[in-house]
Amino acid sequence: MPILPERLQGRVFAACSALALALAASPLAAQVPDDALASVPATSAPAYGTVEFELHDPVRGRAVPVRLYLPVWDGSSARVPLVVFSHGIGGSRRGYSYLGSHFAANGIASLHVQHVGSDRALWLGNPFGLIGRLHDAAQEREAINRVMDLHFALDQLLAGEHGPRIDRAQIVVAGHSYGANTALLAAGARVERDGRVLDFRDPRYRAAILISAPPFYGETDPSRILRHVTVPTLHITATEDVIQIPGYYSGADDRVAVFEAIGSDRKTLAMFTGGSHSIFTDRQGTGGLQLNAQVKAATRELALAFVAQVFGGPGDAIDRWSERYRPIVSRMVTAPVR
Repeated sequence: MPILPERLQGRVFAACSALALALAASPLAAQVPDDALASVPATSAPAYGTVEFELHDPVRGRAVPVRLYLPVWDGSSARVPLVVFSHGIGGSRRGYSYLGSHFAANGIASLHVQHVGSDRALWLGNPFGLIGRLHDAAQEREAINRVMDLHFALDQLLAGEHGPRIDRAQIVVAGHSYGANTALLAAGARVERDGRVLDFRDPRYRAAILISAPPFYGETDPSRILRHVTVPTLHITATEDVIQIPGYYSGADDRVAVFEAIGSDRKTLAMFTGGSHSIFTDRQGTGGLQLNAQVKAATRELALAFVAQVFGGPGDAIDRWSERYRPIVSRMVTAPVR
């Protein structure tokens, strides 16, 4: 009973393997204000620390390496929010550091989980076997293991020495590409197979950040899967967030389809002008050297504003972000926040 229909397996494989492809760079977007990048705290600022753990799930016999970005403790008893992040195919716990470091520098812990069945090890070994390894990584067993990785890693963090630092009422799940699919499953997406509903929702997640989320293909009505995601969601993409390899194609409109099918009435879509699928990774230059830096700065500021607003921060934080980055934003949609 595959959780990912065969058509989806191929499409997810196509979408996630984009990290291995050289996509055409798009034209630079309009210049954002000169102070936009300068306003982002340097990721090397001593406002946070990082620690890595080599976790092991004995039930599944599976390693779950993690990296934790943790704000420096100020000696108070105050707890901090947490983002649990899932990487795209071929990634690792050390990827998306521009997000993890920015969260932690602004008082939010960020736990980056490495999925050993679809991580950077895929790029190692015989290059002629790469396509097969990528295909295997998009199968049902890995899709399920990924969401279980998030559940296990969160369990271990909350039960460990850093658990008392985390506010359990303020936990967000996030991911890019294949990781966004993983986050969707953890946030409540449901798939029915042979009359049985497969539900991996973790109620500890109060919101979700979905970057370049591929849809669940093979379903005539995506809302049947995604309407069960009712937590607040932030969707981030770009007009050139396109994956195209022989036999497979996934356009930016697929990301919009996910946004539209989500059941939450508290959801936001931000689409940048230009870019690429891998512009949201730590890779520099993809999508255009200038635009790459601008989109990264804008993405981490938007993610921070979203988390703050979800957990009682300024109600106009996202509106102010939209105004600030208007020159590089193609489309912005925000559902009413109740």
